[in-house]
Amino acid sequence: MQLQSAPWALALAAFASFGNPALPAAQTTASFVAETPVARVDYWQKRASDIAHDLAQSPDLSSIRVVFIGDSITDFWHLDANPWSPGKFCGQSVWNQGFGAGLPANAALNLGVSGDRIEHVLHRLLPAAQGGEGWLDRPDLQPARVFLMLGINNSFDAETPAVDSITRGVQAVIARIHERKPHTQIVLQSLLPTDDDAKNRALVLPANARLRAFAEATPGVRYLDLYPAFVDTSGTQRRDLFNDGLHPSRDGYRVWHDRLTAFLGSAAAR
Repeated sequence: MQLQSAPWALALAAFASFGNPALPAAQTTASFVAETPVARVDYWQKRASDIAHDLAQSPDLSSIRVVFIGDSITDFWHLDANPWSPGKFCGQSVWNQGFGAGLPANAALNLGVSGDRIEHVLHRLLPAAQGGEGWLDRPDLQPARVFLMLGINNSFDAETPAVDSITRGVQAVIARIHERKPHTQIVLQSLLPTDDDAKNRALVLPANARLRAFAEATPGVRYLDLYPAFVDTSGTQRRDLFNDGLHPSRDGYRVWHDRLTAFLGSAAAR
């Protein structure tokens, strides 16, 4: 039986018959990133690597009074211009006003990593001797309080029931922090509203109610409800406080900063 030539093979042969010129030699000077070999390192990988390096290399962490733990919403306190959305800004300038260098009363360490789910944070806090990343291992790291916001990433590709998964995961993180830093107050912050009203009603608000109840019943834990500050009178997410449907804008971080400083000055922080 004689095989039929595929159309693409015929086209290739015809192209070759015209004596196509050789491909041009590689240019000696690259003018585009696409022309230059670059190893792939995702943002979250570099962020986690930078934190691990800083924790390992810092000669003294005893001055740290506040630690922030969370996902991208916490992570982006340390970004200024949003690298993914030109013209939009995150929280760095606001952070510097309240928690930056030269403010010893609120000297802060940000351990937020973009994309982290609850289980990833549990691994980061697991002692290195037990196979974890040991981010709370340093004995000289004894903050007065830890601010924790975590769980919204577990609403994507969620376990069922999602509210149960999120609340129990957050409780496990709190237990881990208590285990590593038993004298540190934990401030459990509410999840922020998303731009999906149905998701807020079905998941975010029920999870927040569970987290509040847990915090109020647990010694050493305080609850800070940020949700009302990020919605309008109808309960819808205030779009002016977000860069997208999830992450705060600079104005959003300013609202958050004001709630944090009000809390730190209140009796609840004592």
